Amino acid sequence: MRPLTDHIPKPLLQAGGKPLIVWHIERLARAGITGIIINHAHLGEQIEAALGDGSRFGAHIT
Repeated sequence: MRPLTDHIPKPLLQAGGKPLIVWHIERLARAGITGIIINHAHLGEQIEAALGDGSRFGAHIT
């Protein structure tokens, strides 16, 4: 996925108008899973900034 992932972590790449990880979080929340832990490394601070605490998805993200 390079060069896209040189500056953006893979979970934040857009597909269908939103980041890949958002598709998963929305589905988890719809299934009743509201406590979500996300491990990250490469450019992880961008993931934290983009997702926040998860409240906009009806979930709690750590």
